[in-house]
Parts: sequence; C-alpha cells; structure tokens
Amino acid sequence: MTSSHPSIYDVIVAGAGPVGLFLACELALRNCSVLVLERSAAPHSPLKQLPFGLRGLSAPSIEALHRRGLLDQLEVPRQFKNPFAGKAGAKGKKAAGHFAGMQFFQDDVDAMQWRYRLPDALPTILLSEMAELETLLARRAQALGVDIRRGRAVTGCRQDADSVTVASGDEAFTARWLVGCDGARSPVRKAAGFDFAGTEPEFTGYSVSVDLADPEQLPLGRHVTPTGMYFQSQPGHFGIQDFDGGAFHDAGQPATRAHVQAILRRVSGVDVTIATVHLATTWTDRARQATRYRKNRILLAGDAAHIHAPLGGQGLNLGLGDAMNLGWKLAATVHGGAPAGLLDTYEAERHPVGAQVLDWSRAQVALMRPGPAAQALRAIMRDLLATRDGATYVAGRVWGVRTRLDLGAGHPLIGCSVPEFPFEEETTIGTRMRDGQGLLLDLGSNPGLAQWVAEYADRIRYLKLAPSERIGVNAVLVRPDGIVAWAADGPPDIAELQATAGRWFAPARTAAL
Repeated sequence: MTSSHPSIYDVIVAGAGPVGLFLACELALRNCSVLVLERSAAPHSPLKQLPFGLRGLSAPSIEALHRRGLLDQLEVPRQFKNPFAGKAGAKGKKAAGHFAGMQFFQDDVDAMQWRYRLPDALPTILLSEMAELETLLARRAQALGVDIRRGRAVTGCRQDADSVTVASGDEAFTARWLVGCDGARSPVRKAAGFDFAGTEPEFTGYSVSVDLADPEQLPLGRHVTPTGMYFQSQPGHFGIQDFDGGAFHDAGQPATRAHVQAILRRVSGVDVTIATVHLATTWTDRARQATRYRKNRILLAGDAAHIHAPLGGQGLNLGLGDAMNLGWKLAATVHGGAPAGLLDTYEAERHPVGAQVLDWSRAQVALMRPGPAAQALRAIMRDLLATRDGATYVAGRVWGVRTRLDLGAGHPLIGCSVPEFPFEEETTIGTRMRDGQGLLLDLGSNPGLAQWVAEYADRIRYLKLAPSERIGVNAVLVRPDGIVAWAADGPPDIAELQATAGRWFAPARTAAL
C-alpha cells in the first residue's frame, strides 16, 4: 500500500470509535485504501478514560482481536474491584456477570454444555478501557496505511452507480463505498435515509463522577431499588437509571449538581450529599435498529445500525462483530473477487444478531422497572439464575458463546466460531489467522483435501491438526472472520466442500485479493 492518499478511496469510514477503526483495519489488511472521518478533534472523550470507559469484551470480540494479533497488545485491567463482592449470596462464589442487575456465578455455569468450545480456549470475558482499545486500533490502522482525519464531521453524502461523495464542512471526499460507524445519531444514516425503527425509552440513565460528602452511605455494586437502579463501580463513579420515560435526557438539559443529587437520593433512597460533580452525561434505553444495513454503496455498522441501553456492554461487542463480519466481504467486493451476493450476507447475518441483543436489553429493562410486577419477575429470575441450566443459558448469551449465524442447514458447527484447536508448537487457530485468509482444517488425514485446496492457495490456507476427542470433527472450512462455513464428521464430501467454498471465496482459479 502506498503512503500517498488517493483522489478516490476504496472505502470511507465515518467514525473513529472502536467499530470504525476495527473495520478500517480489516479493510486495509486486504489492501483497500481507507479514509476515516471523525467528528471529534480529540481522540478520546474524558468519559472514556474513567471507569465508565471500562467495557466487558465478550468471547467473539476477544477471539476477533486475537485472530488479528491485537489481544496481546491490550493491557487488560488485572485489578478491578468486583462490584458484587460482599453482597448476599456471593460469598465463596466468583461473580461472572449479571442480567438486569442480578448476578450469576462462575461456579453455577456448566461449560460442558458448549460442545464446540474447548476447555482451554480464550477467556469468555475481559475488561478493557475504551480509550486504550481506540488507541490500539488507531495505531494498527495507521500502520496499515489508513488515513485518519479528526475534526471532520460528515455533513452529507450522495451516491451514484459507481461512487459515494461525502461532504465534511466545505470539503468533499469520494470513495467507492461508505460505511457509517458514526454512532447513535449517525449523520450517514440520516443523510442516506435509512429507516431506524424500534421502541421509545423508559428511563434516563446517568453516568457521573462525583465527590460525596458522605461516601460511606452508599455501598459499591449494583442495586435495584423500588424507584430505579444505581451502580457504583468505584467510589464516586455512578451509573443511575431513573424511570422518567427518558424525559430528562431528551430535553437536552445539563445534569447539574442539584439535579444529579436529587436523582441519586430518589433512586437510592438515601439522603446523600454531592459535594462536587466532575463529569456527568445522560443516555436512555431507546432501542432502535436500521431496517436495512445497506443502501447500494452505503452501509451501516455499530451504533449507527442499532442502539439500545448499554447494559452489560453489549453494544461494543455487537459493533465489533459487525466490523469483523463486514470487513472481508466488502474488501472482496472492492477488489472484484467476491462471489455473487457475498456483500448481502452482511445484513442477512448481522441484522438478526442485532435484533436479539435489542430484545435482550429490553428484557432487562422490563425486570428493572419499579413496581410489584417487575419485582415478582425478578424473584423468579433470581431462582432461575441459581440453577445450573439457568446460569449457563444467561452466561452463554452474555459471554457470546451461544452466538451462531444462520448459514443454512448442515453440520451444527456451521455458523459458529471455529474452536481454538491447538497445534503441537503451542500455537492456536487464532495465531494462524493474522493475515485474514480462510482456513481448511484437516483433523483426520484426508489426502484429498490438500490436493483440493491447492486451487484456493491464495485465499485458503491448509492446516493439518491432530484429531480433537471432545469435538470429533474430521474437517472444517473457516471463513476469514473465523466463522465455520463447512464441517464434516466423517469422510469429507469434496463436491459439497467445493460448493461451499464457491459461496464464500468465489470459484477456484478466479482473481483473488
């Protein structure tokens, strides 16, 4: 890739948050010229550098970062106070997450129910600082030749049959494709006329950093009360939910010391006094999703495509999954090596995943509502979380290990993330995917596979592995994003493999990236 900037880029990405930057990396990895336009002049907002900026990376995000060699560069916080420590029922158990503020525990999760996840696989959840993740991805993008321009808000866009022109103030930029990763209020989504359907909010959420005159009055942790919910991650750092129908947030009023104090008193039921407000921002549980993720040469990803309450940090993980899914497909389309309809599979695969996350968020809000009905439901949910199956089900959703894309009928491993099969030299599948190629895994000494894959040598790497007793699969075809496209327990059907490869990698002996 050259260091000079082209007059027409392959792709313009609007937004330099983690989703936009990760997508830019995926495109540049495959030799696309990429311009990132970011509204903010500064790389990080102050809130991203506080405990509010800590996000839980779920299994799919951890795997994606590992498969691109980024996980080892991330300084995951090792010392983070357990917000559930000391709460009733938590003694002697390791808290592993929550649903609507009700924790579940590692001891209650039966990982053996996840047949295709190996016991020594990557972690299922890690805490990461948003500012650090953005810094890491920006550094990676720039090393790959991505042109990042800050202080450049997108003010409009128009497309024709061959290109997209993006306005930024008095400047205009042209690309063959545009992807809006520019947040919940996405100018790209609005300018391109995407429908954004969903439900209205039930609460105003507050993220605040304050000094309390009497800090001992409010314990750390997450607390659902008769009037709402508050969460104190570290002394003075609060998340608060006030069920006002989102009125305060939507009015656009400043969160003053007096207002935040009144809300905290009402929700906590404790007459606390706030001495100083350092930072305060508001948000809601408004849940909306673009009805389409693509309009010709304009696509959406991350919060531009879907918004919901940030309960459990699933928005970041959902967006990173969008980027991992879209990057290789759009790059193949840019270079002319994509099978027919490949780019359309982005919406077909990711839209249902987004809809599931929105419903997961709505279900939690329903359980957090004030009133006897929600209180009764919480009591039932606590009982379910205390069971082996209940905790395992919720953990599988929260950690993302139950995620499976609908790629059609076939082997149950199809549509799942490829297991982290080990190699004798102490490497794993993830370390073999750094260049973004597909993989053909031979776990059963199948002589025909090596001969067949030679026709795809520029797109699919052949790897010979020892058989896995737990998983018992004979051969696996893996897409560049780590999703299993084909698998066989017995002797592989080469004709079936050929058809599957043609769907994702284009027919053999055609031009490739």
